[in-house]
Amino acid sequence: MRYLMMIAFLLSAPLSATLMIGVAGGTGSGKTTLADTLLKTFEDRAVVIRQDDYYKDLSHMTKEDRAKQNFDHPDSIDFALLQQHLLSLKNNQQIEVPIYSFCHHSRESSTHTVQPADIIIVEGILLFAVAELRELFDLKIFVETDDDIRLLRRMERDVHERARTFESVRDQYLSTVKPMHDAFVEPSKRYADVIIPTLERNENGIGLIISAIRKNIDSPLFTALR
Repeated sequence: MRYLMMIAFLLSAPLSATLMIGVAGGTGSGKTTLADTLLKTFEDRAVVIRQDDYYKDLSHMTKEDRAKQNFDHPDSIDFALLQQHLLSLKNNQQIEVPIYSFCHHSRESSTHTVQPADIIIVEGILLFAVAELRELFDLKIFVETDDDIRLLRRMERDVHERARTFESVRDQYLSTVKPMHDAFVEPSKRYADVIIPTLERNENGIGLIISAIRKNIDSPLFTALR
């Protein structure tokens, strides 16, 4: 909780014309829920970028080979393109975000357009594990949730939303998800400015974050930079 007390200082004065917020945490931690809460709160002043949209295209591989890939290792993400897109948004330029198919492990031919905004919210498990990326964030939030809760959430999501079997989710969790979490995601927590334990019990912490962000973007200096 001590990290929550740092927010007012970290956001006491605007650093640039765009406030870029990174939201990281393990699979099923609640980072997407937090990112969507911030988006809903600030509405047309914010946009969300998802790390999951930037999985590398595997259409050149067979379906069997695609399924064998380690999707929880940093090498599975096109961080170069993500970094380029975030810099474009900071420079007030629109971007074309890839659309990734989790059923086929490949990118679709179409993209979706994201316009610049006052607040750029970026969410993903590996955001703070890549130095070049985490340096772009004005505020880095890590959502921390117990492993058993995260596993149950991932199973429910992958079975119902991504047409996965229970066996495939279990095997992937044991072979890559858990080892990659221990190797990359959990260690990246030390780079966070704010650590939020389990969202369901942290309405006050989330409220503090929202208040600090609002104070920042409503300041005369931020308006002048825009």
